[in-house]
Amino acid sequence: MTQGTATRGISSGNLESERFLPRLSLMWKIRAFEELAIEAQREGLVLGAIHPSIGQEAVAAGICPNLSQTDLLLSTHRGHGHTLAKGADPLAMMRELFGREGGTCGGKGGSMHIADFGVGMLGANGVVGANIPIATGAAHALKLRRAGEVVVCIFGDGAINRGPFLEGLNWARVFDLPVLFVCEDNGFSATTRTRSMTGGAGAAARAESLGLPAAEVDGNDILAVDAAAQSAIAALRGGEGPRLMHCRTYRITGHTAVDPAAYRPEGEVEQWREKCPIARLEAGLRLAGVSDDVLRETKEEAWEDMRRISEEASATAWPDASGAFVDVQDMGNPAERAF
Repeated sequence: MTQGTATRGISSGNLESERFLPRLSLMWKIRAFEELAIEAQREGLVLGAIHPSIGQEAVAAGICPNLSQTDLLLSTHRGHGHTLAKGADPLAMMRELFGREGGTCGGKGGSMHIADFGVGMLGANGVVGANIPIATGAAHALKLRRAGEVVVCIFGDGAINRGPFLEGLNWARVFDLPVLFVCEDNGFSATTRTRSMTGGAGAAARAESLGLPAAEVDGNDILAVDAAAQSAIAALRGGEGPRLMHCRTYRITGHTAVDPAAYRPEGEVEQWREKCPIARLEAGLRLAGVSDDVLRETKEEAWEDMRRISEEASATAWPDASGAFVDVQDMGNPAERAF
């Protein structure tokens, strides 16, 4: 049986405005970053796919601020929000998307492979589920070192149907590793509804079958996400072994920035817009006494910052071609080494 659906939420009216107004700012920055990245792709500034998380901001903003800089994070191909929330520099991130000098990976990784080791962000990953065994390995290393830090691994609902999910969770349980697995469930595996290709009760039930405590969470309610994350991370730091959070949310855009998502029925997106995590937090902050002027200023400042960053990134020079093979590992001729 699941450890319970988080009950502390925005609708309860129990909201600390001093703590959650900065979270609202973070969510607006995530949304503005991605909206501007989509615009930049249409202008030809971004080459390659962008997978926006518009509508899913409460997961990133609810979990990552509970981590220290030395805690570790692994993300998916839909990882801009997680990376920003972990503390990465948005200018360096935008430069990475544009392939420019000063990008988080020198302009070589792009959207799907953003990483920033300086803030403990070990990387997004273009292979579904591939971040799970990496996170498990990182958590095992932390345990062997008795470092005290924890690992958070965020993946989509499609990843639970791949082998690395079972392998990673099993290893984490067997060795009681300090890793929080987070299924960011937006209901779709690319363009297919996940429930049509998933047997059983889903991520939480599968985790519990391996002995991991699991929590089902409204992923569009940042208070519920925050409360579940605090509880899970405290348990990890206390040596209680791995945990899983199943956060149900929804992506407003298609699978990629250019996907029209015609596979969704008419009216579905509009229904989910009414459950927008940003609008829900704003409503809660109003109940807590925050004025509309402050809420408007929070949004405008976030957008202004991200517009400035986008403009500065597009004006940044391209990397020198001489650095193309820097940081690329040369293993030699595999035929010579293997035979």
